[in-house]
Amino acid sequence: MVEQGEDSAAQWRRACELVAAARRITVLTGAGISTGAGIPDFRGPNGVWTRDPRAQRLSDIDSYVADPQVRRLAWQSRAEHPAWDAVPGPAHRAFVDLAASGRLRAVLTQNIDELHQRAGLDPSYVLELHGSMFGTVCLSCSAGGTMRAALERVAAGEQDPHCTECGGILKSATVSFGQALDPEVVRESQRAAMDCDLFLAVGTSLGVHPAAGFTDLAARAGTGLVICNGEPTPYDGQAEAVLRGNLDELLPDLLSVPPDENRPPLRTWADPRTW
Repeated sequence: MVEQGEDSAAQWRRACELVAAARRITVLTGAGISTGAGIPDFRGPNGVWTRDPRAQRLSDIDSYVADPQVRRLAWQSRAEHPAWDAVPGPAHRAFVDLAASGRLRAVLTQNIDELHQRAGLDPSYVLELHGSMFGTVCLSCSAGGTMRAALERVAAGEQDPHCTECGGILKSATVSFGQALDPEVVRESQRAAMDCDLFLAVGTSLGVHPAAGFTDLAARAGTGLVICNGEPTPYDGQAEAVLRGNLDELLPDLLSVPPDENRPPLRTWADPRTW
């Protein structure tokens, strides 16, 4: 664990040692990894909800279903979302390089921007906890579609486009507050958190559950924990290293630390279904 008063240089050295010793690394990413690509986070000092608390209603399922005005504003927000023009940064590409080294177990992401995949990371590594903004789903019949097709209808004058199959309420294929995460994505994320030897939490406040709970699972399984975030998190006291700084500068350096074949593995894992 991080020693009280331990300086940042010591924590950096410890983080590098953990990466060098790791054979299988699972990563949890949040909005902070995409701010460098021009996508603002939600809760940070300049976050979307910090600047305008009313904007949180657009991500609340009860408000979305009950209020047509919320839906109209949500469709406008989707059309203007900066992710349409965002370009993956060095932090995203660092995970592509980690995968190429054979040491990436999985990326569990709270982000809906698909920047991990657009950076070149094989989608099989990515578990999208909160879905993707590039798809749509009907809340009545579950019919799916593309966001681009829905936004073409908005541009043509439909302020609140409904499902073409059943007429039900249409929304982005993302998980709003009040909705449950996909059970299979949760199960796969639990396995990835428990059968790695290093768990890296990046750009996330670790304040939203169940996503933050994967950090607990990793810690209980005896996994090394490194947190890289601009602001303190509730899990900093459990981490073996806590790093602050620009993620586009920090992560490429951290994840390019070569494996130390002479160092024993951080832990021996087993099939988590037997635990």
